[in-house]
Amino acid sequence: MNEQDLRKMVEQMVEQMVSKDTSSTSTSYESNSRSSVASMVSGECLPDITKIDLRKQFLVDDAKDKEGYLAMKAKTPARLGVGRAGARYKTISMLRVRADHAAAQDAVFSDVSEEFIKKNNFVAVKTLCTDKDEYLTRPDLGRRFSPEEIEVIKKTCGQNPKVLIIVGDGLSSSAIEANVEDMIPAIKQGLSMHSINVPPILFIKYARVGAMDDIGQITDADVICMLVGERPGLVTAESMSAYIAYKPKHGLAEAKRTVISNIHKGGTTAVEAGAHAAELIKKMLDKKASGIDLK
Repeated sequence: MNEQDLRKMVEQMVEQMVSKDTSSTSTSYESNSRSSVASMVSGECLPDITKIDLRKQFLVDDAKDKEGYLAMKAKTPARLGVGRAGARYKTISMLRVRADHAAAQDAVFSDVSEEFIKKNNFVAVKTLCTDKDEYLTRPDLGRRFSPEEIEVIKKTCGQNPKVLIIVGDGLSSSAIEANVEDMIPAIKQGLSMHSINVPPILFIKYARVGAMDDIGQITDADVICMLVGERPGLVTAESMSAYIAYKPKHGLAEAKRTVISNIHKGGTTAVEAGAHAAELIKKMLDKKASGIDLK
């Protein structure tokens, strides 16, 4: 098969894929189909299919109730209405799954950028993990700090602070960069209404949730709120959680933590989660409890 025949075959495949895409985004695909084919042949980048809102994409041919189907899709991030090509997924559905899986892998194996840490005036510390591989295989090392890092923590946080906000990369660097810039100001604003100020914010590289217990042991903080990247999935690679605990120490039971999860643009928004976190922190200070003890 020569280059001309290959080009023609690729054009036909892309045109077939575009013509069957009846989603709200199909118009943009159709208008760009020719340029996409040219990009494929020349080696240039194709349009980013992860920008398509899956809740609005509809790929079922000859649906009896398309509007009802779309209304159902709007209520869930599940991949409904993906259609089929014979007994298989359509090409665009298969490519989207692979793209979302790649984004999830990138979120785990990449680091929060140094520029992001500096821009937000975080004080950077690191757990006992030496690299990402050790972080993934030795969770215990992601919960402890070296003597040198402990001195930085003491200098930054002081002794017996009322509230600490700390940020840990966790299992998704993408979640941190997507959410903390909106969530931290919301927490601070909520706490300022109760005349509560927080020390400079620590950024912890290679952090597990249990790192907050070590920091509680070091500083004797009343309440610690830890923002940490969640394990990414195919729905989103940008989901973050806030773990909040009263007087966290070594050996703290998981039931003693209060958690706000699924913080991302398609779940609980960062601003909303920040306001809620501030309310929980104030309640913990008043009740001197967290987790299942907070009633």
